[in-house]
Amino acid sequence: MIRVLLADDQPLIRAGFRALLEMADDITVVAEAGDGGEAVELCRALLPDVALLDVRMPLLDGIQATRRIGAEAGLDSVRVVILTNYALDEYVFAALRAGASGFLVKDIEPADLLQSVRVAAKGEALLSPSVTRRLIEEYVATPPRPTSGPGLDRLTDREREVLSLVATGMSNEEIARHLTISHATVKTHVSRTMAKLGARDRAQLVVHAYESGLVTPGGR
Repeated sequence: MIRVLLADDQPLIRAGFRALLEMADDITVVAEAGDGGEAVELCRALLPDVALLDVRMPLLDGIQATRRIGAEAGLDSVRVVILTNYALDEYVFAALRAGASGFLVKDIEPADLLQSVRVAAKGEALLSPSVTRRLIEEYVATPPRPTSGPGLDRLTDREREVLSLVATGMSNEEIARHLTISHATVKTHVSRTMAKLGARDRAQLVVHAYESGLVTPGGR
């Protein structure tokens, strides 16, 4: 059972998401929060698998809450997904830098919402891949000055290649087909790359890839 925390300052929005999530037999909403501070406290108390956080909340917004969750060793199993009204919300990439695993646009289809929560719980891929690519194009077009990045020089040539493909939004299955290697081999490369870069999930791998200059918007 995937345990979800919902955080949004609008009760009607929370009720709608809760109703959709609990349509699934394998998902349950363990708590709701009206602001980011309350969300962080509930994460500490309940350790949900996935925390769905609205990007704009009073007292403590979704980005600040994400940063606090990501900074606590005891919460490293919690996957944060940012909820936004806009496909290119200016705060979303900042949330990825803060440690979010991905994001969802609030007008997402119910079936896509359920699948996205399942994917986030497994930590296997970014959410909303097509919108993620647009976001990266928009907000990484002028990234911080490229550096070697922590541990980037320790990657093998194959690991760098896999990282560059992860940064385009490819899934493990797509990477395996592209490189003509097994899915298990791709998974191993991704896991080793995450360990070497100190990334907790694929979202942070994307941030590392762009900020290090390994890949650039519109190319690799």
